Amino acid sequence: MPPASTGASTITVDASAPQSPVTTTAAPAATTHERLEPGRPGYRRMSFALFAAGVAAFALLYSTQALLPAVSASFDASAGQASWTVSAATGALALFVLPLSALSERFGRRQMMTASLAVAVLVGLLVPFAPSMGALIALRAVQGAALAGLPASAMAYLAEEVRPKALIAAIGLFVAGNSIGGMSGRILTGWVAQAWGWRAALAAVGLLALACAVAFHFLIPKARNFRPGSLNPKALAKTVATHLADPLLVRLYAIGALFMTVFGAVYTVIGYRLVEEPFSLPQGVIGSIFLVYLVGTVSSAAAGRLVARLGRRGALYLAVSTTTAGLLLSLADQLAAVLLGLVLITAGFFAGHAVASSSVSRTATTGRAQASALYQSAYYLGSSAGGTLGAVAFHAGGWTATVALGLLAVLGVVSITLYGTRVARAERRALVPATR
Repeated sequence: MPPASTGASTITVDASAPQSPVTTTAAPAATTHERLEPGRPGYRRMSFALFAAGVAAFALLYSTQALLPAVSASFDASAGQASWTVSAATGALALFVLPLSALSERFGRRQMMTASLAVAVLVGLLVPFAPSMGALIALRAVQGAALAGLPASAMAYLAEEVRPKALIAAIGLFVAGNSIGGMSGRILTGWVAQAWGWRAALAAVGLLALACAVAFHFLIPKARNFRPGSLNPKALAKTVATHLADPLLVRLYAIGALFMTVFGAVYTVIGYRLVEEPFSLPQGVIGSIFLVYLVGTVSSAAAGRLVARLGRRGALYLAVSTTTAGLLLSLADQLAAVLLGLVLITAGFFAGHAVASSSVSRTATTGRAQASALYQSAYYLGSSAGGTLGAVAFHAGGWTATVALGLLAVLGVVSITLYGTRVARAERRALVPATR
């Protein structure tokens, strides 16, 4: 996976699976067009287009998260009920990312990205007019399902259209769009809601996403190296089953889901805590709290160096320790301590997420696109579970209960990592006699 983002998109393309989920009907390889790279026509347009797509997608995906206290008040709903406006979107994305990634193999990356953005933006413009909590949750689920077509298609498009030496930089710009979209959407909604209410805030995000989608449509170059194929559902199911039978991949999926459970719980509930005594912060200031996300850009970028120095499991232990320290520090009733706690939670989450997600592509020797799609599914299911369970815990026992939920998820990561360490040591011991 590329460096982690708030909505981290990590699909890599690999055609080395024994039986591909898509049967290619491509022209001979000699007809492959020259790929894009910095300095060549189309590269800058492509970079701006995918940056705009990333901003639109993740501004929409998390658009209600900073608004949950206002949504609760408007519909006289509990924190748990309101949290479904986030969980429904991320949960639907988790369920649809794998099938839509397969459809992009048949109908085209550019077409899938365009359709996904168009549907998500259209729903985004309807969301502010939702007459009830049920209608709002339903619209958000449709929006999340539509957005599932973007991450996989974007990464596959880049892999096919960009020269390998320029691929990391191109992916970085898309991931930056994810991060900025997720962060700016929350900040924008916070300040607009403070002045004009949460419906106006969601309308503002919808208009921002519309502008980004229009920019994407006119800027994205045509796919010149895509070769459509016919879908092979049996092969896709076989590839998925193979990945789910791999113990290491399953552990990595579980680690990603548990880290995201912590993150989803904290950031879904933090608005409720900060709007209450002893903080009593206004909506705009609460939205600005999401600037802490910038810490994640630094920690995810540093994950590679941590793995080089500490090893994969050592880096995970450090990420877990940082997250735990942040959770405990956030229990204080001083705003500075809470903010520092959020910084540590964010840094630990992004580092752990980056280590786990990048390990998926390295572990899966075949069908890497499907392996990464499964990681995304687990990741966003963790987000949905964390958001809903965190809100339920907050309603039942306040912030302390939400932190307890986070600590339980962290304990799960530690247990899985310790088990992995034990398995690795046993495998090394078993190899010793064979090498003598």
